[in-house]
Amino acid sequence: MSASEIAAQANVSAANVKGGSSAGGKILVTGSAGFIGSALALRLLERGDTVIGIDNHNDYYDPALKETRLARHADHPHYTHLRIDLADRQAIENAFATYQPQRVVNLAAQAGVRYSIENPLAYIDSNIVGFAQILEGCRHNGVEHLVYASSSSVYGANTTMPFSVHHNVDHPLSLYAASKKANELMAHTYSHLYNLPTTGLRFFTVYGPWGRPDMALFKFTQAILAGEKIQVFNYGKHRRDFTYIDDIVEGVIRVLDQSAQSNPHWNGASPDPGTSTAPWRVYNIGNNSPVELMDYIAAIEKALGRKSEMELLPLQPGDVPDTYADVTDLVEQFGYKPATPVEQGVANFVAWYRGYYKG
Repeated sequence: MSASEIAAQANVSAANVKGGSSAGGKILVTGSAGFIGSALALRLLERGDTVIGIDNHNDYYDPALKETRLARHADHPHYTHLRIDLADRQAIENAFATYQPQRVVNLAAQAGVRYSIENPLAYIDSNIVGFAQILEGCRHNGVEHLVYASSSSVYGANTTMPFSVHHNVDHPLSLYAASKKANELMAHTYSHLYNLPTTGLRFFTVYGPWGRPDMALFKFTQAILAGEKIQVFNYGKHRRDFTYIDDIVEGVIRVLDQSAQSNPHWNGASPDPGTSTAPWRVYNIGNNSPVELMDYIAAIEKALGRKSEMELLPLQPGDVPDTYADVTDLVEQFGYKPATPVEQGVANFVAWYRGYYKG
């Protein structure tokens, strides 16, 4: 979308965006046609916030799914949608200048660990260059708080369980993970230099209705219903801290509403990786209850009423065997802990999938 197109759209919706809602603020959400972004936009609109959404609608997976997600909130009177790319510097500058968001949630990114092995430059453009444009937009437009998606992938070669934000994360195993670690470092620099409050959220295997087709739950459900074998990596010995979409959205909102604060006890002689003297924080959002992959598959089979045929394969490059989130900081500082049982979350997904694809 060009600068003139953004300006034209702003004129049409200026009353909605500038006036906002009596119940909430003005929030920019990137990746607003994505799995998490669309769910977040809906929740923010429901509580009375005004939302400006940005998404480039790329074809990493079925664009039709993105359009259908977006349709759930595209016509809301307090929602404005911009089809632009984060790496488009002028378009992002124009969006910030035109709409002047109070807070920003950056969820747009090139996702996928395995895809990053074959297409590394896609991650540089979106996750590094694009995130830099968001930081600059926040810096120059007085944004009160930037919340951005990091990932459990940053823990990489770390095998200390459960994963804590106070652990070292200097050994990523994929470029995707490295790009998310880079986001945390970039955010810290802006928090330190420009006093911009930033909070990174390390998501742990998000799943649920309207999820991504490249994720295991989607792939397994599709294959089982088609009578095809499912590919089970690491011979099924994975453990994942599967986190339901509604739990993720609730966590994002709670964090968004409290700007990151500096840690007055931070000590450079013994630096804490999860806090800083700057207004910068990172948190895990996970179910704090890792599930064996075979148990996850059993939950899918139960919800579908069908058994699967499995092709057992070795661990894929870039993958880690286990994830397990320590959410102590989230509980202590926000009074919140994700808690949806995997069986319920999987059943909700299967019900959505059958409805969306008509059986």
